[in-house]
Amino acid sequence: MTTTNHTYHGPLKLAVFDFAGTTVDYGCCAPAAVFIEGYRRKGVDITMAQARGPMGMEKREHIRTIGAMPAVAAQWQQVYGQAMTARDIDAMYEDFVPLLLAVLNDYSGLIPGTVETMRYLREYDILVAGTTGYFDEALEIVQTAAANQGYTPDFTTCATRVPAGRPAPWMIYRAMEALSVYPPAAVVKVGDTVPDIAAGLNAGVWTVGVAKTGNEVGLSEAELTALDSADVASRLTAAHQKLADAGAHYVIDGIDGLPAIIDQINERLAQGERP
Repeated sequence: MTTTNHTYHGPLKLAVFDFAGTTVDYGCCAPAAVFIEGYRRKGVDITMAQARGPMGMEKREHIRTIGAMPAVAAQWQQVYGQAMTARDIDAMYEDFVPLLLAVLNDYSGLIPGTVETMRYLREYDILVAGTTGYFDEALEIVQTAAANQGYTPDFTTCATRVPAGRPAPWMIYRAMEALSVYPPAAVVKVGDTVPDIAAGLNAGVWTVGVAKTGNEVGLSEAELTALDSADVASRLTAAHQKLADAGAHYVIDGIDGLPAIIDQINERLAQGERP
């Protein structure tokens, strides 16, 4: 019996990006602030680290995951005399939606290097998809703001348009289907959170973590600039390590570092390597 070698040797054909912390909203600040405010309105104080922990997930699941943290669950029990229920999560999600929509435009500035990186991808005929853990209305605001600044993906989707958000691979697969791109080896997933990396690995694609501009450092460009160099270096090292430990094939500071990684992945593909 003869066998056929189906190893893909071609170049990358699709790059799938997260929005907040990767292409817009330097520091992934909008959702973190809203989660803190949402819990505060329920009489429960959460830290920025707790708010950011599940970042990248679908937002209802994000609320549930925060509420399941022992310290948060203990506060909730103290305030309400019982554990958080599914009805509580639904109510918090209903409050979260208008809170986020009210501030989203203020946090939708493009991260430096985004337009230039997209220009590079176009030059090499690499399609672009934008995905997010946000819901439909929030996606519409973000993608409109991004388009007004020169960033328009070929396809966009969000967690509420697929069976489950990250770490499930469905948004990546939806982009591949919509843009007629396969096999998974021809795709790279770029994002700033652990669920981003997990989704890419679950989809069988290449994964690139974004450290400096994203959730793991969690500071706006102005806040980061105000720090001394030693503090910046320490935060960056920790962010790089966390994304690498999550399984990212590569970790970069920001989106402007992606072109060099694309070249490296294409070299590996030409040699028959797979993600």
